[in-house]
Amino acid sequence: MAGIRHHYSILPPVIKILLISNGIIYLLELLFTNFLLGHFALWPLAADSVFGQITPRHEFMPWQLLSYGFLHGSVTHLLLNMYALWLFGSSLENRWGSKNFTLYYLVCVAGAALTQLLVQNMLGQYSPTIGASGGVFGVLLAYGLFFPNQILILLIPPMPIKAKWFVIIYGVIELVFGVTGTDAGVAHFAHLGGMLFGFLLILYWANNRPVMG
Repeated sequence: MAGIRHHYSILPPVIKILLISNGIIYLLELLFTNFLLGHFALWPLAADSVFGQITPRHEFMPWQLLSYGFLHGSVTHLLLNMYALWLFGSSLENRWGSKNFTLYYLVCVAGAALTQLLVQNMLGQYSPTIGASGGVFGVLLAYGLFFPNQILILLIPPMPIKAKWFVIIYGVIELVFGVTGTDAGVAHFAHLGGMLFGFLLILYWANNRPVMG
């Protein structure tokens, strides 16, 4: 894959667009909650359930593979995802270029959605999924692969750690939580799906040398 560009942008264009669009959509969510969640959340393949008091029957539609990634359940949910997207994604967009970063992020979002649908179908779960976390976890994986020795300063616990170890530890935690059902209400397998599809795309790029920029 191509090397780092000479000019480094602290807020590259695709990251900027994602931050702004997620913020605007969240504001619209506050005004049109039922409509947006009913049509653009990721609904399971056999969704007879309801989200809160949203009552008509909701069903899976193809655009939900991406649209769910622009919806969030709270301000905290939004801010944490957007902060991580900026923190880790900016370096990747600078390295890869905007087109390839966009493709990578959307593949991770869609891959996370497909994984979530598969797991929900296997377990008989019928609740909708929202949030950019699947894409963010894919970005986190790529950051750990391309900047493995970058030192991150954690808040809890307050300690430095190399990016590669942070990614490995976080991935293991997600797998354990997903398998054991710990921290219910969080789409752990969607997070892992985002990482898996991101890794597969990186492998494809490694063998096919994409044009960067």
